[in-house]
Amino acid sequence: MLNAESICKHVKTASGSLDILQNVSLSLGAGESLAITGTSGSGKSTLLGLLAGLDTPSSGDITLHGHALSTLDEEGRASVRAQHVGFVFQSFQLLPGLSALENVMMPLELHGMSDAEAKAIYFLTRVGLADRLDHYPRQLSGGEQQRVAIARAFASEPDILFADEPTGNLDTTTGAKVIELLFELNREQGTTLVLVTHEQRLAEHCAQQIRIEGGRVVETAEAGPVAQSLSSIS
Repeated sequence: MLNAESICKHVKTASGSLDILQNVSLSLGAGESLAITGTSGSGKSTLLGLLAGLDTPSSGDITLHGHALSTLDEEGRASVRAQHVGFVFQSFQLLPGLSALENVMMPLELHGMSDAEAKAIYFLTRVGLADRLDHYPRQLSGGEQQRVAIARAFASEPDILFADEPTGNLDTTTGAKVIELLFELNREQGTTLVLVTHEQRLAEHCAQQIRIEGGRVVETAEAGPVAQSLSSIS
């Protein structure tokens, strides 16, 4: 599903070249989950953007669902994202002039889905927002907005979902519910998950973990206790 080999990212600054990522490699199969952890500025969000095809590495190769991203131009990478990728952003990225239902429906309609409304209602109901369909983002709490974002991401039934700090703006209780929703839908749909997080409780739900410091992978782990317990009941 996702493979990265010796990924490097450098940017030019007034004082010379700045190394953001150095020789990062990873591999993730269909339906698996990966947590990318590290301190602020370690390069984890940059890596997420590269893996999703939002940016290109300075060197190295990334293959997403059989597509070699380094061989594609922006239009080609956008086509791969449209076919296979979903996103959950820390800042939600909801359109303020659209209701919760319309925010979830819009990408489905852009993809030409004839059942966009029914599918949007189904996923909003799944995340507990059946009574918030007509509410606008300003009328929703942070946790409710994040659940709309999750419904929007899963409604398109992506092969792989990238989430950048999906619980970063949430209180402990709401964050726990969002984590539960992510992995519940992951198990039901077989969606591959790649999560950037600073929260160990979220990382431990993932089958794989990597920690990045200074642009390098400094630690890897597999199947934490929470992930193992989830696997045993799925």
